[in-house]
Amino acid sequence: MIVIPDLAEIEATTTSNAERRVARLLQSVEGPGDAVAFHSVKLRSHAVKQQGEADFVVLWDGVVIVIEVKGGGVRKYDGVWYSIDRHGDWKKLRESPMEQAQSAMYALRDILHTEGVGWFATEAVAVTPDIAAPPAAVEWRGSHWWAKDQMSIAAMTKALEQVAGEARTAPSGVRIARPENLRARLFGEFTRMPVIDAQRGAVIEEQNRATEGQARVLAALSRNPRMLVFGGAGTGKSLVLAEGAKQEASEGKSVLITFHSPALAQFFSPRIVGTGIDLLPFSELSDGDQYDVVFVDEAQDLMNAEGMDTLDAVIRGGRAGGRWRMFLDPNNQAHVDGEFDPDVCELVQQEALQYDLDRNVRNTRAIVHVVQEYLGADIGDPGIVHGDRVQWRWSEGRADIAAAEAVARDLVANGARRDDIWIISVSADAEPRRSKAGFLVINPRFAKGLEAEHVIVCELPHEYDDRGLAAFYVAVTRARVTLHVVASREDKKRLQDLLRKQVGK
Repeated sequence: MIVIPDLAEIEATTTSNAERRVARLLQSVEGPGDAVAFHSVKLRSHAVKQQGEADFVVLWDGVVIVIEVKGGGVRKYDGVWYSIDRHGDWKKLRESPMEQAQSAMYALRDILHTEGVGWFATEAVAVTPDIAAPPAAVEWRGSHWWAKDQMSIAAMTKALEQVAGEARTAPSGVRIARPENLRARLFGEFTRMPVIDAQRGAVIEEQNRATEGQARVLAALSRNPRMLVFGGAGTGKSLVLAEGAKQEASEGKSVLITFHSPALAQFFSPRIVGTGIDLLPFSELSDGDQYDVVFVDEAQDLMNAEGMDTLDAVIRGGRAGGRWRMFLDPNNQAHVDGEFDPDVCELVQQEALQYDLDRNVRNTRAIVHVVQEYLGADIGDPGIVHGDRVQWRWSEGRADIAAAEAVARDLVANGARRDDIWIISVSADAEPRRSKAGFLVINPRFAKGLEAEHVIVCELPHEYDDRGLAAFYVAVTRARVTLHVVASREDKKRLQDLLRKQVGK
């Protein structure tokens, strides 16, 4: 069964030995095709974001099973429930483990019903892996309290089948949730796309929650052998890719993530540590090495005959019969670093299921509108409603690194962290470096696929040809919180011409 987050992350971050033990068992269970388990789920009980919590939420054969795990001892004494730790100390519980599971189950059911998912079967289970189950009571059925006797793969599989088999059927006249929609919505509710060093605030909160589109792709990846995922900058392609790769690796498959852009290694490395996934730039792929599943990021850079032939050799079963996922931007990023052949893309499209990510989860609404206005590029509907407007800094002199550094110093003075600020020189092609003032100076080739809290764009193209448009597109779509564009009078004239061309289309 798929377990999310992957077992390596659960082992590293969970303090409860009982929950780690249950997670290992769930991952080893062979479930039906829709089976998935989410660990440590936060439940929004109402609009002001008070939260409940479930240790596990399992989807099994169309039934949603909420699991509460209590390690150590659990005992009811004089009408009150207590937990007993390994030192023999008693701690009063607010409610029984079964009541905790049931309240989380009701909260989850209310959330998804409110969102129009439709009716679906729900069950609540308490798990006490270290002790025998208490006698069945009015509040629960014996099949719904799993104890140390169920702590084996075979026993847990049987227990899941029994609980799902005993689930109540839908009342007459109600709209029943479609299984694929229910599964996708669970992914959307509980999958958090990890963002390193994320700042607090409304913008970050909105960006961190997986969108419905991302959730549908995550749900579909496990079901389909070959997928092409299209999405503009900021639609979360790389984050979805990393989560999908971890799901495949957790099932024991050999997994490769490959890419053309040189900086993407630093993006993926912290997200897949400890998973056994191979992370290799496209130029370093070796003849003879093959993988059960191959993930390609920024695939538009490799969408040419030579690139597809190379991929064909590393996919076990070949491109036509193997298992692969290519994530690509339909806009013009390939002109920055790579080669895109539309004829090759058309051929590849015939080999795979296609999905579109159509909601931008990186850029604020103001940034999305600027990209659409000047470039006509589709980077998804803006999902981030908060955020400042784009700041245009019109320079009387040169709109260079020095001018951008002045803006960066203002940001630091107003509370931004120096490490969260990037200066992107659109016309440069050199390796990233630190300026004299200590700010990262980068160019579109190395910024591609990455993001920063605050971005200052400078040294705009002298000509908006294919390469200039692509470089500008990459630069202005990197910002998560604020975007500043430093431009000269000459730049302003060229931008106005660019704007008129878009209006005239």
